[in-house]
Amino acid sequence: MATDQSTGPTETVARSGAPQTLGFLLLDNFTLISLASAIDPLRMANQLAGRELYRWYTLTQDGAPVRASDGLQVTPDASINIPLSLDWVVVCGGVGPQHSVSREHIHWLQSQSRQLRRLGAVCTGSWALAKAGLLDHYETSIHWECLASMQEAFPKVALTTRLFSIDRDRFTASGGTAPLDMMLNLIGRDHGRELAAGISEMFIYERVRNEQDQQRVPLKHVLGTTQPKLLEIVALMESNLEEPIELDELASYVNVSRRQLERLFQKYLHCSPSRYYLKLRLVRARQLLKQTSLSIIEVASVCGFVSTPHFSKCYREYFGVPPRDERSGVQNRQGKDANSSSATKAWATETPGNEPVSSALLALAHAQGEPTFASVPLLK
Repeated sequence: MATDQSTGPTETVARSGAPQTLGFLLLDNFTLISLASAIDPLRMANQLAGRELYRWYTLTQDGAPVRASDGLQVTPDASINIPLSLDWVVVCGGVGPQHSVSREHIHWLQSQSRQLRRLGAVCTGSWALAKAGLLDHYETSIHWECLASMQEAFPKVALTTRLFSIDRDRFTASGGTAPLDMMLNLIGRDHGRELAAGISEMFIYERVRNEQDQQRVPLKHVLGTTQPKLLEIVALMESNLEEPIELDELASYVNVSRRQLERLFQKYLHCSPSRYYLKLRLVRARQLLKQTSLSIIEVASVCGFVSTPHFSKCYREYFGVPPRDERSGVQNRQGKDANSSSATKAWATETPGNEPVSSALLALAHAQGEPTFASVPLLK
């Protein structure tokens, strides 16, 4: 499904100068790392900008504390029954989302959709949005453990193995640190790449991943234990990327014929063995290009390509860009230098109506004494 990234509610709010307000709905057994990965980039955006760009609240169904999957208890700012002027709603899921989503959650999310909120989810929070019928025909990311069960439960949802997806007014991240990448991309769209780069530097985050980056879904999860020979062959491929093994030799290692080998790959992985092997080598090459200083010639050699032109041709055909462009993209991102400026240190301290005070204001007040405060000038 094509994703329209040209315009959206976020850009309008960002350009108006008013802070964008987010409500994080915490489901039982949500994963704390996903929540922190989503909120902390907002905190740092405010700190580096020197003013309140983002405001946030944590919410639960009844306002009572909720436990994360690691057993830590979190006291929310409010219940979902308190009217809040929200721009975004983000559902934070975790272990067992099938049992954490209530009828009240669904009704509230549907009401937020009717009020034209942007709707998002981290980890398994996508399950709640899907159950509310709010992800039909939207490209959606969810943690790989839930891919199969969610596809079966919600066939109209366009599930993907991407780390995160931004499709019109929906944004979903798979879990772990993926919400950090998603938020950095959204902040970059709102307020410029320099701010996103400054945040990643503060978090010692070497590379901001984009929407093309995929989750590494364990093959055992896809195949189960029914195809041990296929799993063994793939393990051999993964262990021999620099010097690829001939297909006949691979087949002999697991006592099958080459024809049987090809049938196994076509039936369960929907491609030929050679194509799958090439994919493994190219994915590894992309990691090396983005995460190391190895030259393109060295990357080609390490990934089993006999010549650089052949490597470049295969890479372009698979990823849509040549290796040199992939490498230059990393260098451009790393070349950002956040300079100090005389940006304003005043921000709004009042919240509309009877809304609770957002913890964003407290964090921003504490950050005023930091040397990085207002260190990234905003263009908008």
